[in-house]
Amino acid sequence: MSKEQVEIRVLSTGVPGLDTVLGGGLPEFSFNIIAGEAGAGKTTLAQKIVFTNATPQRPALYFTVLGEPTLKLLRYQQQYTFFDPDRVGTDVRFINLSREVLDGDLGKVLERVVKEVEAARPGLVVVDSFRTVSDHPHPNSAMDLERFVQALALQLTTWEVTSFLIGEYITAESRNPVFTVADGVLWLSQSAERHSTVRQLQVVKMRGMPTMPGFHTFRITTEGVRIFPRMFQREPVEAGARAPSRPPRRLSSGIQGLDEMLGGGYPAGDAVLLTGASGTGKTTFSNHFIAAAQQAGESAVMAIFEENPTSYLARARQIGLDLEAMRAAGRLKMLYLRPLDLSVDETLLAISEAVAEVGATRVVIDSLSGFELALAPTFRDDFREAMYRLVTALTSTGVTVMMTIEVSYQPESLSTSTQNVSFLSDDIIVQRFVELEGELRTVVTVMKMRGSQHSRALRAYQISPRGVVLGEVLREYQGVITGVPRFDPRPRSFPYRGLSDQEAVVFDTLVASRRDLTAEELALAANVGTGELQDALHRLVRLDYALGVERDGAAAYRALARRGPW
Repeated sequence: MSKEQVEIRVLSTGVPGLDTVLGGGLPEFSFNIIAGEAGAGKTTLAQKIVFTNATPQRPALYFTVLGEPTLKLLRYQQQYTFFDPDRVGTDVRFINLSREVLDGDLGKVLERVVKEVEAARPGLVVVDSFRTVSDHPHPNSAMDLERFVQALALQLTTWEVTSFLIGEYITAESRNPVFTVADGVLWLSQSAERHSTVRQLQVVKMRGMPTMPGFHTFRITTEGVRIFPRMFQREPVEAGARAPSRPPRRLSSGIQGLDEMLGGGYPAGDAVLLTGASGTGKTTFSNHFIAAAQQAGESAVMAIFEENPTSYLARARQIGLDLEAMRAAGRLKMLYLRPLDLSVDETLLAISEAVAEVGATRVVIDSLSGFELALAPTFRDDFREAMYRLVTALTSTGVTVMMTIEVSYQPESLSTSTQNVSFLSDDIIVQRFVELEGELRTVVTVMKMRGSQHSRALRAYQISPRGVVLGEVLREYQGVITGVPRFDPRPRSFPYRGLSDQEAVVFDTLVASRRDLTAEELALAANVGTGELQDALHRLVRLDYALGVERDGAAAYRALARRGPW
């Protein structure tokens, strides 16, 4: 025989991010403790919860003690936007317990609390600071602290009141009896390292709620407290269900010739890493990627760390990319993130909110080097783990993420990153300086693309008033990756003269199949988009690399391996 389950109603705290961390909100009628060192933000957090939930019918009683006299508390708390002075005395009532505490009798303290609660019938009760009550001598008290806490908790629960005790505690005091009685414990902390201060919240316990584990960073602003959850909620997946598959789609790089090197463009939902030395044009490549979103009727987000938006947009205009117009049309959201005490979760939340705001399909982070410097030192040690969470959270929603990272010149090496974050990337594009004919030139190559055919050529490029212009493949040079190539004019036989890299991939696929293939079969086997495939097949037929035939009543193609002009 099944028993009927008791439903626990939860209250919204009104604190951005806190309901998510709590697993949905604060259990109604729970007995809670907000603990932490002085200055951690305990009172501000409690005040925000109080002003969110208090009503004239079920007001909030806020008991202040020696450490927080009422006038002093009101003077500072009214600086926050959530504080409404018109509600003080009606919805939110402040009561000072200093006289009862100074008398040294816990029984009188409890008696005063009971009297006020019975008269007001509140929905919320806060005692701030409870530590002042517990630390003050009680020579005249007939009850000890543990009995006082138990009696107070019992009374508050009987009255169906959601209550909070606020106290200054350090981690070593977590075994204090008061924490055993509590239904929920929120622990606030702050740490200073170098020139930054990091504030964090931990839900030590919250009975009946599926809380998020770990430490969650937060900030105190003029709006009050804002929490940045360490993990983001996912939609529940039923047992045995598979994640919905997305149809393969390619996104243009916005650079003529680069899409062909990429096998048709960047696969949608990939994480792309642009890596190169300072001055190789990583930002310019990413600007082309954003401009291509506008041409495709898409929206984008840019998180920049090294240049203010005004200078950034001016540089884009110099190469003919009007990102300002895209921004004005609401198709581009730019985030300028420069403080030196950022957390990854704060950054991820800002990007996620911007993506939702404009419906973005592309995100550019420029650059990871600047991002790491903007983080508080506390988070730099876990930079790789933090980047993994950030990239996974974005790409799991289908967003294509492009990241730039600066590397120093290393002879005879195509270094990809100094932070060892290349494992996060599905695609890696390497940009490099080389010395050619007495000039410093730039070359680009596609080092990695997961599950996709791509060119491995080293191709020269320059940044002109029209943006990036790809040049020739450096076929007549050896040792390009050393930065000082050697000219070698000896003729070489190229099997597919006259074909682009993508056309060669399609032809290779047709030859390897040893049979006639339809366009649909070729597109799947060569991992090429429909539009690019039709263009490639047209040229293969025109140049006598392939022949159009019929197979089972459908159009197909056959490789002419002995007739091509190679």
